[in-house]
Formats: sequence, structure tokens, C-alpha cells
Amino acid sequence: MSGHKAAPVKQVVLCGWAMVLILAAVTWSEPLAEANGVETLRKASRAFSEVAKKAMPAVVAVQVETVVRVGGDQFWSPFDDEFFERFFGPRPRSRQPQERRRTGQASGFIISEDGYVLTNHHVIERAETIRILMGDGRIFENVELIGSDEKSDVALLKIPDASGLPYLELGDSDDLEVGEWVVAIGNPFGLTETLTVGVVSAKGRRVSQRSDDYQDFIQTDAAINPGNSGGPLLNLDARVVGINSAIITGTGGYMGVGLAVPINMAILVKDQLLATGRVQRGYLGITMQNLTPELAEYFGLDTGNGVVVMDVEKDSPAEKGGLRKDDIIIRIDGRDITNSNEIRNLIGFTSPGTEVNIVVIRNGRERTLRVAVGAREESALAETGEIGRQLGLRVQTIDADVAREYNLTEGKGVRVAEVASGSPADRAGIQPGMVIYSVNRRDVNTVAEFNEALEETEQTKRALLLVRTGRFSQYVLLRLP
Repeated sequence: MSGHKAAPVKQVVLCGWAMVLILAAVTWSEPLAEANGVETLRKASRAFSEVAKKAMPAVVAVQVETVVRVGGDQFWSPFDDEFFERFFGPRPRSRQPQERRRTGQASGFIISEDGYVLTNHHVIERAETIRILMGDGRIFENVELIGSDEKSDVALLKIPDASGLPYLELGDSDDLEVGEWVVAIGNPFGLTETLTVGVVSAKGRRVSQRSDDYQDFIQTDAAINPGNSGGPLLNLDARVVGINSAIITGTGGYMGVGLAVPINMAILVKDQLLATGRVQRGYLGITMQNLTPELAEYFGLDTGNGVVVMDVEKDSPAEKGGLRKDDIIIRIDGRDITNSNEIRNLIGFTSPGTEVNIVVIRNGRERTLRVAVGAREESALAETGEIGRQLGLRVQTIDADVAREYNLTEGKGVRVAEVASGSPADRAGIQPGMVIYSVNRRDVNTVAEFNEALEETEQTKRALLLVRTGRFSQYVLLRLP
């Protein structure tokens, strides 16, 4: 009997000790969990600090000086021309415009010890002079612009006679994952060596509706503000994964959506700028549309990924390589294709002459085509003559594609594609996007007609342009330097 009575006592004692141990474990686990949480935060904080220590010496301020016109007439009247003055006499002149120099500052980062610097195209777009300010107080004057690419928003600079400079290692933006920690460093609002932290919010963002822009932005919630442009976006290994480029905002300041050019794209641009000073892009010669679920069902496909070929240009690389209308592109050189932007970027940054394997679905069956990428001949720009270049103008014929893209009338005038900073055209207020209808009182509807109408300018040193922007037309008188 006594043995039977002892057993319950023993069980109670054991249960009692078990309860004590459980309570002790719970009591001890609370500070232990708190300590572990704090230590985790400390480790993350130390990781960010290490990135700052490694990266900040190579992050620079890019200071640019531009010339702007203030006051006076933006446009010249045709009555300024000697032809009219002979009959009507000189017209009263309004106050002459004045040129003023304006200084702006953004960011950049050194990528080699001999002083090559990456930044944004829009940072140096109209720069007369460029200087680099380093965090250690050094200032480099007369920085050289090696080249700049508007369509990817990448520019390459060179600090003259530099050696032994701190520089950043470049990472692989293709390895980035959504949710991964990233660090942005730059000079927002002129506040140098500013670091912000966030995560990769999304990849493959495209914000421009222009078909000739090459965008594949990394989206991040790391705070990016005016002045951050051109600075690096880094991973926790302090390797550059992007160039901070833009923000989406309703106020002009940070609202949680920053955009960075992937460093892999920037490297492709940088290599071409370094080799030739310009970017030559590849093209196929097709019109594309993303494959929607409805289209996939129509074509009898069980996937919604891919791009439908809507049209193939005659004698284009695509036609020569065997691509046909209604082909569905699903892979290029082993890379799965989900939308037309991927094809635009992939082919655009492929060197002309390179052969690529394009996998298509045609009539329900996969086919692999070997296509030699062509060179995107921006002929309308390339044909602009010497006098046009001296005036600072590069124009393009308004063909069907240009008319559709910019909402213009096909075959009516020529579109201003580029204006050289500080040129006669720039000083007269002409801007890209304007349409020139006549030159020296002769209608011009092609680049060839534009060049031909400028021939007399070689003798007269003047060019009278009829320029239209929006609904407003005005004569502009340019003078050769």
C-alpha cells in the first residue's frame, strides 16, 4: 500500500520540478530573446556601417556649370532680317537677353583608381564645365566627359591625370532579389556623404512611354532625393548594383519610390562610351506586343509569358533571320522572355553583328532561329549636315514611326532631336521636340531638304527657321559662330 501511495507523491514532485523548469525557461527566454533581437539589429547596423566605410571615399559630388539666357526676346523675328529692314527700316529692339552661369550639384562614384566616374546623363546634360568634389576635400577641375547616353541615363567622366584614387567594385544587378537590403549614398540637397537604407521593392520597372528609351529600373524604398542622382546603390558587400537616377513623387521629394539604373546595363553603356564615345544599339526590326492571357488562349498556349511579333520590317535582321508575323518569342540566348521591354533592352545592348538564338512558338511548335543583330541606324540624326551641327542642331525626318511616337504629322517638317549646349540654337531657345517647318523661307520635310536649305547659310552666316512648339509658331534667326 505504501508503495502505491509513494508513486503519486513522486509524480507530483517530478511535475513540480518540470513546472519550475518550464517557468524558469520562460523567464530566462524573455531577456535571451530580447538580447538576441538587439544583437541581430546590432549586426545589421554594423553591416550598414561597413558599407559606408568602404563606399563613401569613392562617392563624389559632381558639380556642373551651365549657361542660361535671362530676359530679352527668346525668339528673333523675321523682321530682323536685312531683307525686311531694307524696306521697313530697323525695328525697335527690346532688351537683349543676358547669359548667366548657373551651378548645380549631384552625385557620382569612382570606378577605377585612374579616375573614371559614373553618373547620370541628366546630371551633365547641358554642362559647360564639370568638376569633381571628393569627401576628403580634394577638388578636380576640367573633368572630361568621355560620353553620355540619354536613352539609358548613363554618363562616363574622367578625372584628368588621376592615380591611386579610391574606387567602388561593381556587382551583378541580375543577382538582386526583391526584398534584399540595399544602401544609397549621395548628396541630396547638397548634403554630402548621405547614406540611406532600404530594400529592393521591385525589378524591371519602366516609367517612360518612349519606345527608344532603354529602361529596366531597380525600384527601392531607400530614400532618394534631388541631388542623389548619379550616386551608387550598393548591396551589403559594398558592391554597386545600380545608379540612383529618379524618383516617383507628387511633391518633388522622397515618397518611398526610388529608381536606379541596373549596373549591368550601365556597364554595357560604359564599355561602349569608353571604346568609341557613343553607344551603338542593336535592333531586330520587329513590332511587338506582350502576350496576354487572352492571346495565349487564342494561340492555344498554356503560358502567358512571351512576346507576339506583330510585324516584321522588310529586309530587316529579323526577316533575314526567319522571324515571321505572329511568331511568339519565348527565349533569347537561353533567357526567358516575359515582355517586350526585355527584348528591347537585351537586343539594344547587343553589339551589332552578334548572332543570337531566338526561340519562338510558331503554329504550336517551338523553333530556334539564328538571327544576326543589326545596327540601329539613327540615319535621320546621322545625316544632319555640317552647317546644322555648327548651329547646334540635329534633326530627324518625321516618318511614320516618329509621327506615331511623338504625336506629330508624318512628312510635315523635321523634328529637333538634339540641341548642343551653348550652341546658337541653344542660346536662341530651341529645344528637342520642336518642329522646324522651313529654313531660309524654304519648306523642309526631310533631313536632306533641311541640309539643302542651309547651304546658303555658309555664305550669309545666318539661318532663318520657322519653328513650332505645341500650337505656337515663331521665326528664329540663328547666326553661325
